Amino acid sequence: MSNESKIGIIGGSGLYEMPGLRVLHERSIDTPFGPPSDPYVIGEIDGVRVAFLARHGRGHRVLPSELNFRANIYGFKLLGVEQILSASAVGSMKLEYAPTDIVFPVQFIDRTRHRVDTFFGNGVVAHISFADPICVELSNLAAEVSTEIGAKTHRGGTYLCMEGPQFSTRAESTLYRSWGVDVIGMTNLQEAKLAREAEICYATMALVTDYDCWHETEKPVTVEQVIGYLQKNAKTATAILARSIPRIAAMKKSCSCGTTLEYAILTPPNLIPPETRDALLPIIGKYVDRS
Repeated sequence: MSNESKIGIIGGSGLYEMPGLRVLHERSIDTPFGPPSDPYVIGEIDGVRVAFLARHGRGHRVLPSELNFRANIYGFKLLGVEQILSASAVGSMKLEYAPTDIVFPVQFIDRTRHRVDTFFGNGVVAHISFADPICVELSNLAAEVSTEIGAKTHRGGTYLCMEGPQFSTRAESTLYRSWGVDVIGMTNLQEAKLAREAEICYATMALVTDYDCWHETEKPVTVEQVIGYLQKNAKTATAILARSIPRIAAMKKSCSCGTTLEYAILTPPNLIPPETRDALLPIIGKYVDRS
């Protein structure tokens, strides 16, 4: 692993345009799971190194169901990233969360069907604790900054991750609201699971673009609507990130994200197949004897 950056940002390529960011270079990374969505952009803001990844690739070329989540998170791990702040568009499931609001959820519900969301298998078994899937320290820091810059900010709540790429039916949207869900999106749950397995802090900055299709007086969500509000949100998101990055670098961590695997790996090291052990070495190396 390198020490390219301890802070990772995953979201749209427009995040590279944040004020004060100096782009240094790009890194293309090969992983045992295939290629990440895009080369990682390594930059610096206020003297702090940060690694950016365009989740869907530059030009938005990759569907949510096609994302190579394992490669994306593994690449961050190889770069030395210890904290990931994710920015993504979501639909609001509550009237009080309006388009252009920003939500920092702390829970997830999984409604995906076709996605690989673990590094384990192929001869090694591990079961991580995922009761609290978000790093609250990282989420609270970003939420504080969001409030400081004047964004309408909501802390806490539940993000429902749907399969997509289609938006919800009215029946689904109504059902999810009955569950008390706060926002709905298509990408963040698998990132959170894999970041936890990789012992990386992870927090979601959810950018509200629409009311899904449950709202009686609003038209059902369209791509044009989402893009329009995303463009409005982009300026706010980059301002939050620009101010958050130096604070993240300076924060004293007291969370347990970095020791998730300490008691989670059940397979004795001598029974892990060599090819599996080697592939996962950046993740399990400190717990598994290489001999």
